[in-house]
Amino acid sequence: MKVNVYDFDNTIYRGETLVDFILYYVRRDIKIWKYIPKLLVIAVKDALHLFNIEEAIEAYASFLEGYYVNMGDLQESVVDFWNKNEKKIKLWYSTVRKDSDIIVSGTTDFILDEIMKRMHIKNYVGSSIDKKTGKFTRLCFLENKVKIFNALYPNCQIENFYTDSMNDKAMMDIAEHVYLVKGDKVTKIK
Repeated sequence: MKVNVYDFDNTIYRGETLVDFILYYVRRDIKIWKYIPKLLVIAVKDALHLFNIEEAIEAYASFLEGYYVNMGDLQESVVDFWNKNEKKIKLWYSTVRKDSDIIVSGTTDFILDEIMKRMHIKNYVGSSIDKKTGKFTRLCFLENKVKIFNALYPNCQIENFYTDSMNDKAMMDIAEHVYLVKGDKVTKIK
């Protein structure tokens, strides 16, 4: 089956979901402040494509193991976050959206679940974190996106892939057509 596949952050969503979620918490919990310098370094390295998978896991480890595991039930916060940020879904996506679309994102699934439900998207995958240990059980990033996509959707062939970043080169390589998204501008590059 041929499908359209989309990255989420800066592709369909205007911004980086994890950064926005952390900023949401900065205003609500002073305990997160000690992690901000390290999280800023992570954001810059990610934006400049200076990570491999192992480095990304290591970079997030102290935040996840030190802060995330102590956050408690996040469902109410996630709903409130999306109430405030749903407006950042780019309008162009609604003009091309299909029920068969698949979202493949580095964003954590506990944050994606709510917005995917609101957007009526049934097929999506994100990174997963063990709430008890703070360790990644799945990191949907770089070449791991292809491995995860192929494992979860073995009978799907990517007809059109949409992304904002060359970090998704591995996904681009397996797609028939590739579209680069910058703001609201969508340009076919393959």
